[in-house]
Amino acid sequence: MALLAQSGPIASEDRSFLQRRVALFGLVSGSLYLFFLGFRTASAAFGSGLPLLFADPSYWWHLAGALVLLVIWLLCRRGQHGVSYIRAVESLGLLGAAFVFVVMGTYIPLVARPDYILLLALGCALVARALYVPSSGRRTLVLGLAVGAELIPAIYVLFGRIDMAQWKAFEEIANLTPRVVAMNVAANTTAWWVITVVMSTAASQVIYGLRRDVRDAKQLGQYRLEEKIGEGGMGAIYRAKHAMLRRPTAVKLFLPGKSGAVGLRHFEMEVQHTARLSHPNIITIFDYGHSPDGLFYYAMEYLDGRALHEIIEGDGAMNAGRVVHVLKQVAAALVHAHGEGLIHRDIKPANIMLTLPHHHGRVHELVKLLGFGLVREVHGGQIDLSRTDTVSGTPQYMSPEAIRSPSAVDGRSDLYSVGAVAYYLLTGQHVFTGSTVVEVCSHHLHSTPEPLKERVSGPLSAELEALILRCLEKDPAARPASALDFAAALDHLTDIDAWSPEAALTWWTTHGARLRNRSSAGQADTEVLTVEMNPRRGAWN
Repeated sequence: MALLAQSGPIASEDRSFLQRRVALFGLVSGSLYLFFLGFRTASAAFGSGLPLLFADPSYWWHLAGALVLLVIWLLCRRGQHGVSYIRAVESLGLLGAAFVFVVMGTYIPLVARPDYILLLALGCALVARALYVPSSGRRTLVLGLAVGAELIPAIYVLFGRIDMAQWKAFEEIANLTPRVVAMNVAANTTAWWVITVVMSTAASQVIYGLRRDVRDAKQLGQYRLEEKIGEGGMGAIYRAKHAMLRRPTAVKLFLPGKSGAVGLRHFEMEVQHTARLSHPNIITIFDYGHSPDGLFYYAMEYLDGRALHEIIEGDGAMNAGRVVHVLKQVAAALVHAHGEGLIHRDIKPANIMLTLPHHHGRVHELVKLLGFGLVREVHGGQIDLSRTDTVSGTPQYMSPEAIRSPSAVDGRSDLYSVGAVAYYLLTGQHVFTGSTVVEVCSHHLHSTPEPLKERVSGPLSAELEALILRCLEKDPAARPASALDFAAALDHLTDIDAWSPEAALTWWTTHGARLRNRSSAGQADTEVLTVEMNPRRGAWN
């Protein structure tokens, strides 16, 4: 029964993957043997030999062997089974099919060489198993020897009953005894079976090793990468599983080939700054480190939701109550970040996520702010910049001062971006558009936003429109003085129908599944504009 036990290496295999592959082995092998049975039937029908075929016991044992393999598929195709169960079905199914085919061989005339037929039938089954089923070489070797223990004695017994009169035409065996013939045939079969087992064992070892290498390549520290859920300018994001903890986790992996040294600096800043923050509306960083080959990564909470731009693209503009609901939580996140001396500098819909309705106090639709790769840190009222000649951000949401003088931005620059986000949420359109980045930036510097009431279908709160347009003022002094003042202004809006937990639950029930099917981007990571301004040339490069 040791053959049925779960070995150490296989315990680390993914159970569902193992179950699918065992089922596939049973389906493919059983179907191929049924196909050959159909070939036998068609050949007999063509020669009018069906009565003789159906009277041949080997025909029905052939059918039984194919059905035994299909039973493996039936037992593993559905449900969730433990590894021990899956391995038992696989082992007993293979050994049972081998036994049935050996019995089939006893009904095949010796002149038809049942030894060759059984070698072919059982050898194909063993090789197919090595190709389809994830298994260590040791396990394949044990199964191969077990099948051989059924095959070789049967071949010896079969040819031990040989009628030498039928073989007079073959001079090389004409003078041999049945026992010697049986020994020779069994030895020949053994040699070929050893070759088959060695090849199958080697195939299992190579395939198992490659799969283990892939698994190891997906292992970052204590985290196992499972599925890519997003990719952007600096990195790829994967849903991951911690080796010990059960909490949902996402891992962001820096891709050095895409962003170079500047991207790596932003990536490192993102994890360093975000890790300093602890707020329910800011994504939580769990861990960070380097992979064995030097790739930088960090692990964060996995958000089961959608970025704002995905929601707008999929469902259109939001109603005012929901927009205010989102803005209040964004404002709360910025109050905390600014209080820690951090300016986000890349507020945009792709960096704001709505999670599925959960019970977080009275908040049933939680906003999460992420994307802290362009954060700037303020010390004593002064911005600490490693580079003062770099413009970074997303053009549709950059404040005029972020374009004109990046070294002069403060928290009010984030409020301008929040105003641009609010404009987009209410109208489904950007504040300014243009055919080039330069044109969009020029509008932010010089153009007056079109009133929201001219782009919004239906009534619009005058107070909300005035607050959003205040945030979009070119002069920072004309905007709300701080994120705290902006949050207070939102609290004082009186003509807005509140976005209730019940409304949120209804919306996610109606639209959530469609959004999840529409996109797998998950935790968004979109590209930003980075432009170096060369003072000596007076131009953007």
